[in-house]
Amino acid sequence: MAEKDKEKYMISIIGEQRLDGQTDRIEVLTAGNYLVKKDHFYIGYKEYDDDDPNVVFNNLIKVEKDKVTINRKGPMGSQLLLERDKRHQCIYQTIAGDLTIGVFTKTMNSTLGKNGGTLEVSYTLDFNTDLVSENSFKIKVEEKHAKE
Repeated sequence: MAEKDKEKYMISIIGEQRLDGQTDRIEVLTAGNYLVKKDHFYIGYKEYDDDDPNVVFNNLIKVEKDKVTINRKGPMGSQLLLERDKRHQCIYQTIAGDLTIGVFTKTMNSTLGKNGGTLEVSYTLDFNTDLVSENSFKIKVEEKHAKE
């Protein structure tokens, strides 16, 4: 793929984390890639460290019928497996070492199609089966040239 063909999509991400009655919200708007292959949808984008802009994470989200896999590659990687109504163990790399966290997916709704769409997921995180947080995200994928 030629460099000029890359990042043809705008990816909007809104994420919320609820913990002990407090809610943290992040919003990200970035250029990225989107691909449909054999009824699976792939969303790719780069994420830069707030403290060191030279540190880059490559994120790839694979969306299947009832399953979403989020791979984050960089200095500390992670893989999050979200499957409707199921709990999975996922590994997070931290400075102190690898951490295993339980993930239970409560809801998953997708309108992703040939030209983009929306993915909404809500899930809980637990450590040793103790609830850590309730989380949700909404990802919207649109072609960059769709509004021109």
